[in-house]
Amino acid sequence: MIKKVSRENIVKKFQIHDRDTGSLDVQIALLTDHISQLTVHMQENPKDFSTKRGLLNSVGRRKRYLAYLQKKDEPKYRDIISKLGLRK
Repeated sequence: MIKKVSRENIVKKFQIHDRDTGSLDVQIALLTDHISQLTVHMQENPKDFSTKRGLLNSVGRRKRYLAYLQKKDEPKYRDIISKLGLRK
C-alpha cells in the first residue's frame, strides 16, 4: 500500500488544481508508484501469484489510461511520460 505521505506528495506534484485527486494525471502517477512497489515485492517473492495478478492488472490499467491520454491530449501525454520516466 502507498503510505499516506507518499500519496499526498504524488497528488500535489501532479494535480491540476487545489482539490484535484482524481484526474488522469494523478491516477497514472499513483498507479506508477503502486507498480514500482509491487515490482519490488515480486522480486523478493516470485511465487506470490495473487500479487502478480494484481501487478498485471495495474500495468494494464495504466496502459489504457496512457493510450486514452495520448489520443485526447498528446502534449500532456508526453509531459506525463517524461515526468514519470516511462519508456515510450
